[in-house]
Amino acid sequence: MGRESEEPGRARPTPLVGREDLVAGAREQLARGGSVLVHGPAGIGKSTVLRALATEHAPTAHTVLRCSATESESHLPFLALADLLGLVAADVADRLPAAQRTALESALTGRGESTLERDGLALRLAVLSTLRALAARGPVLIVADDLQWLDPASTELLGFAARRLGDMPIRILCAARTGSDPHGSGPEHDRFLRATPPDTLAVRVGPLSRTGTAELLTRRGFGALPRPTVREIHRTSGGNPLFALELGRALAENPVPPGPGEPLPVPTSLRALVLNRLEALPAEARRTLLVASAGARPTTALLHAAGRENAEAEIAQAAALGLLVTDRDSPGVRFAHPLISAALYAEADPQERRSAHAALSTAASDPIERARHLALATDGTDPRVAERLGEAAAAARERGAPSVAAGLGLLAARHTPPDAEPGPSVRRLQAAEDALTAGETDLARNLARQVLADATDPAERVRAWIVVIESAGHALGEVDAAYPQALADAGEDPRLLALVHYQLAWRAMLYEGDFPEARQEAARAAALAERAGDRRTELMALAFQAQAETLMGHPDAPATIKRALKEPQDPRVACDHNGVGSARFRWLIMSDRLAEARTTISALLREVRRRGMVESEVHFLRGLAETELRSGHCARALDLARESLRLARDTGIGQAAAAMFTSLAEAAGGDVERAGALAREAVARAEDHGDQVYLSRALGALGHAQLVAGDAAGAVRSLRRVRDVEEQLGVTDPARGRWHGDLAEALVRVGEVAEAQRLVDVTRVRAAALGRESVLAVLDRAEALVRAARGDVDGAVRQLMSARDRLGRLGYGLEEARAVYALAGLRGRRPGGGASYEEAARLFRRCRAMPWLRQVEAEPAAEPGASAAVRAGASPGAEALGGLAATERQVAALVMEGATNREIAARLFISVKTVEATLTRVYRKLGIRSRVDIVRLAAARRAD
Repeated sequence: MGRESEEPGRARPTPLVGREDLVAGAREQLARGGSVLVHGPAGIGKSTVLRALATEHAPTAHTVLRCSATESESHLPFLALADLLGLVAADVADRLPAAQRTALESALTGRGESTLERDGLALRLAVLSTLRALAARGPVLIVADDLQWLDPASTELLGFAARRLGDMPIRILCAARTGSDPHGSGPEHDRFLRATPPDTLAVRVGPLSRTGTAELLTRRGFGALPRPTVREIHRTSGGNPLFALELGRALAENPVPPGPGEPLPVPTSLRALVLNRLEALPAEARRTLLVASAGARPTTALLHAAGRENAEAEIAQAAALGLLVTDRDSPGVRFAHPLISAALYAEADPQERRSAHAALSTAASDPIERARHLALATDGTDPRVAERLGEAAAAARERGAPSVAAGLGLLAARHTPPDAEPGPSVRRLQAAEDALTAGETDLARNLARQVLADATDPAERVRAWIVVIESAGHALGEVDAAYPQALADAGEDPRLLALVHYQLAWRAMLYEGDFPEARQEAARAAALAERAGDRRTELMALAFQAQAETLMGHPDAPATIKRALKEPQDPRVACDHNGVGSARFRWLIMSDRLAEARTTISALLREVRRRGMVESEVHFLRGLAETELRSGHCARALDLARESLRLARDTGIGQAAAAMFTSLAEAAGGDVERAGALAREAVARAEDHGDQVYLSRALGALGHAQLVAGDAAGAVRSLRRVRDVEEQLGVTDPARGRWHGDLAEALVRVGEVAEAQRLVDVTRVRAAALGRESVLAVLDRAEALVRAARGDVDGAVRQLMSARDRLGRLGYGLEEARAVYALAGLRGRRPGGGASYEEAARLFRRCRAMPWLRQVEAEPAAEPGASAAVRAGASPGAEALGGLAATERQVAALVMEGATNREIAARLFISVKTVEATLTRVYRKLGIRSRVDIVRLAAARRAD
């Protein structure tokens, strides 16, 4: 229960996981003085959201009233009312009429015999009068958790007052449990809304995403769980935070993790939530549900085929108890919550499970499913079962389901006798390679380590070492000891040596940062593979050599690509993210052949999605995003980059690279603050991994974000580091990172004009030698700024116009718009300078380059005669905001127009959270407390 406070202190908001978008509307509603009802099923996180919102908004209230009911207390009349008003009623009692004061005191203290039936009107008016008296002193915030357990008398009194608050500064923030209906409709939902003001915003808390579940588990100390296990926790919990944490705790306490096909250990606390309903079912109906829980996609027909003759009637019984959800338009059998299925399966004894799987092994129509059920119905080793599973794994691999193939391979290894051919190690090793393809790096690494503990065959050991190395991603320093052991196991075998030297090429590039050495190792691997007749490894090594030569600006790159494209080809290598298709894409995009690059990368992306090659999908999503960004399609690039980042975070693959490129996309078409945060994340990851190659790219992204944000000095610091790292790496092709123009521009801004000119001169020589036309045009744009800084405005205008035209012809829409923006900046110094801010705004708008567009709109008065659409602060009273930064002025100007935070975010293409943070800075700078004060301040300035 909170009391009055003249100077409420700042409280630290409760950290939320995966709820930012959900609570944005609630924050905005509360900021406007409205009320919010947070609702959803048990365990979904309603109270967490409620606490976070209450913590954020309590400092804005003069009085905070709280109550939190429990089921065991719900029969006690007026208990919630006593929690809310018990400590403050006496402060305002003298303002209440005697009858109201007596009735309220009786209800709050329990003295007397006050009831709603006897003192109904007096009590209702007393509660309303008390709230009015408190509101007269300052804003009031009422926080009520677990509204469903409030005693009926308190609920009725609170609802009566809530419906009559009118314009009083009283907000109600409450939480209530509602059913599983995703639309949140139903009588219980309506009942809770009747206890709140008429304009209350109902916010339904839904399940967490898989990424959100993983983050929650990590924050609560379960971050060591393997990613496949986290995915299974998310599936079983249905995204319910309480269920996910209980499952995570049970797994953490279980010394032996579940094997393939085994259920998660469902703790007793969760089983009790569902199993009591099962007791109402007959034994045969429970067996039918067990068969359904064992099936991947159970249907009524499947249950019939599995021998469950009365499936329809038993399904209807289960649905009546809320265990199943029926749909007339679908033949599928769906559990009301995944946890019901998991708990039912976990509760069954091993023999019951095997019987269910045995029935499904003949009933299922899909051969992969039949093989899986046969394995789970069989106890001990069985070469016939192992062979069936191996065939099913191969079929899954061909279908583009490597994760399924890995699980089947593990089951095959379990059922393979030690003396069989192929043996358990070979099957386990294939499962590890499938897991690696599926992006399940933790599982792949663990399986490879198991193989190394048992295998003696050199080929098996080298393959296992390769899995260990590749599962480390860019953190090659963590597996540095694997290389000499792999070389020792390879002996003199050229085929095995080729595999190891290919990995050494990656080590030289990523870990040592030595491009010449990396190129030599790749060439050595290609020669060894050719001698051994291993065309796949030869193609991979040639593709790597071509990539290295392209990045180095080596003249042999086109010839090496041509060698790698010769027949015969391996289809899997052709679409691998380290294969020749990827090398050709990189050469095309660095050679300004954007249309061909887009065609190439789009085809590669389609193929890897078909094959289920997750790591390659992450890479090619990023490549397509890069192509769109170069072409000036910033919104499309941002969508692709964010998709790549989501997939990278979900799998743990290439997170540094995904964060780096998403930073570039955010700086071009999204949120500059987020761009900076992502770039810093990428820098930290690259430094942690000792990855010099991606460190230079991450620093380049950071410098670009700083330049777009107006931090020229920070951009200079970051981009100078890029220059130093690339010199150490031996990277000479300026088309690799394209940071040179940004550094030259930042240097001009900080007054280092001579250094900017030297950078342009050196880079121009390298770009001209390699035919990098777009780089040359960007360098001309940067040099024009040098000219202007030295007073040669006419020369600067001519050079900028030339750069603009060339970039337009090459299809670099964003770079073209930046050239026009620079021209517009010179127009005031040279009338008729060839471009205007309006033209720059038009081009940035066409590119959807919103951060750049906001810069144009923030130019002071843009220019004489500029349109209101271009000028920042176009609304009346914007002159009152002159001391604010550009984004702050824009946000404040839109507030004056009456726009909500969500509308501002949509119009400026930034997040609601960024709008809120910006408004906080505006309040501080202007010495005001709310958005209403912004309008008042502007009106006062106009009146002056």
